[in-house]
Amino acid sequence: MTTTQNSRPESPDGAGPLPTEAGQVSEKEARQVAEAARESAWDRPSFGKELFLGRFRLDLIDPWPRPDPAEVARADEFLGALRAYLTSEVDGEAIERDARIPDEVFHGLAGLGTFGMKIDRKYGGLGLSNLHYCRALMLVGSVNPAVSALLSAHQSIGVPQPLKMFGTPEQKERFLPRLAAGEVSAFLLTEPDVGSDPARLATTAEPTADGTGYRLNGLKLWATNGTLATLLVVMARVPAGEGRRGGITAFVVEGDSDGITVERRNSFVGLRGLENSLTRFHDVFVPKENVIGGEGKGLKIALTTLNTGRLSLPAMCVGAGKWALNVAREWAADRVQWGRPVGEHEAVAKKLSFIAATTYGMESMLDLSCMLADDDRNDIRIEAALVKLYASEMAWRIADELIQIRGGRGYETADSLAARGERPAAVEQLLRDLRINRIFEGSTEIMHLLIAREAVDAHLSVAGDIIDPDAGLGRKARAGARAGAFYAKWLPTLAVGKGQTPGAYQEFGPLAGHLRHVERTSRKLARSTFYAMSRWQGKMERKQAFLGRVVDIGAELFAMSAVCVRAYAERDAHPENVELADLFCRQARLRVDGLFTGLWSNTDSVDVAAAKRIVAGRYASVEEGVVTPPADLPWVARWEPGPSTEQDVRRRIPPTG
Repeated sequence: MTTTQNSRPESPDGAGPLPTEAGQVSEKEARQVAEAARESAWDRPSFGKELFLGRFRLDLIDPWPRPDPAEVARADEFLGALRAYLTSEVDGEAIERDARIPDEVFHGLAGLGTFGMKIDRKYGGLGLSNLHYCRALMLVGSVNPAVSALLSAHQSIGVPQPLKMFGTPEQKERFLPRLAAGEVSAFLLTEPDVGSDPARLATTAEPTADGTGYRLNGLKLWATNGTLATLLVVMARVPAGEGRRGGITAFVVEGDSDGITVERRNSFVGLRGLENSLTRFHDVFVPKENVIGGEGKGLKIALTTLNTGRLSLPAMCVGAGKWALNVAREWAADRVQWGRPVGEHEAVAKKLSFIAATTYGMESMLDLSCMLADDDRNDIRIEAALVKLYASEMAWRIADELIQIRGGRGYETADSLAARGERPAAVEQLLRDLRINRIFEGSTEIMHLLIAREAVDAHLSVAGDIIDPDAGLGRKARAGARAGAFYAKWLPTLAVGKGQTPGAYQEFGPLAGHLRHVERTSRKLARSTFYAMSRWQGKMERKQAFLGRVVDIGAELFAMSAVCVRAYAERDAHPENVELADLFCRQARLRVDGLFTGLWSNTDSVDVAAAKRIVAGRYASVEEGVVTPPADLPWVARWEPGPSTEQDVRRRIPPTG
């Protein structure tokens, strides 16, 4: 067994240090766990990875991918039936009002096959592509986002996706038909004291003495679908020793197992129909056959699952953008102020322009990422993360701008508007429902760091020992030689490129200039990243604001590339989309300029120093004059072993079979 510098034991599989009884680990140890879980190999091409390296590989996305016509026809038939059901049978306003999805909606959706959209047809599912799965989520979310979240959590990160990628044939045969028929699944990783730092995971899975299984003990927080799921994916820590691999491990757990208590259903600012739980495990037996992928593989399974699972959130963001554009357009045409429709006033016109262009941009990024994911020849971990990050941030801005366009009617509830005899546009609900997307499945801040880690992977691969304070002189010398060879070959490619040729990309017509800009800017971004690496070296990982701007620039470049290629491909059927693509790129280029300025002209270091003083209480006098939250309860509840005495609030939804 290896040890870290402070003698904390590590799990033998390299999954990082085991937590102490208090669950405390150092920053270095936490990073070791995260690093061990990430996919380190790049055995397939990635447009996003190349973009951050200053290589604009347009050939990876052009021509625009085309899904199989037979699959399109099959999916369109399903989407038509789904739209008809949603329109006639699902009352989104009632779900919002009652904070509950009716049982009959579960059964109706199960009958259509929506719980098996991503499950292969051989197991009773629909076997939809990522593209059409996301379009289904978009459609459902336009009626009520909580229903879309139910379906997404069930099969994007719940039991179906991990089993699809890592499950044994026996596990697939045993569980997937049940899930395709309408049983609900949930994913349980987060704990009251563990969010994006899995090194401190406290839920344990102790092997039984007879070797037949494990005993789970712990408390899981914010489990979407947790109040009603009959099958759970649970992440728990298996102790190492006696030839046992150990480490964080993924288990399929039957939801009605003895010792599982749903202690409460959590409620939130938005997504009022969401069934989200605080779930306790007390000596819950799980047979060894229910381990997914092997001991110690839990975090790798979770991260790999999220590579495509993250596409579901931008699908709902794109749907929100489309809905917002419809409301904004009709309102801007009908509402008259100062003798003109409000849409003709420049202040409102700019907001309309942003909503329309950005919605087209988000949809282009999402469609491209989905089709790249459906083509197994591509590695889409960066693209999926970029579109999740970008769409969640931009959809929030769209909702905010829509409220501003609508004025007081944007802040007023739909029920109140209807009571006064006006069209009930639930704009304030849109804002509440969208806010979670900046946190769900990786907060914006975590996404920045995750993408940045992949963006600088090539640098770390060749210079890792140079910037590693623990590396000896011999390792540093060898790393220096490798780095010299890499940069001698790579740096000259960043000086001159196709984007400096006036006639480059001329086949894209009026969009050619934007593609030349993307090519030039990708090289500029790579140069900036190299300069930062050489300047800060090992301290680079702490420059989170800088890395966030680097990632945001990359996201804008990815979006610009997607809209240009898509608009060119659709120019005959939708010539107006060329105008939208041009509009989007003009706006994006201004945002990129601001981000580049912020790379080197900012208050980052001043802010960090100020934050230390704030936390220390130096400016506590600013807080005077208000009533603050009570201090008799902790900010974070700690798990205590033992059975719960709370009432089980699980609401069972039987399979429709």
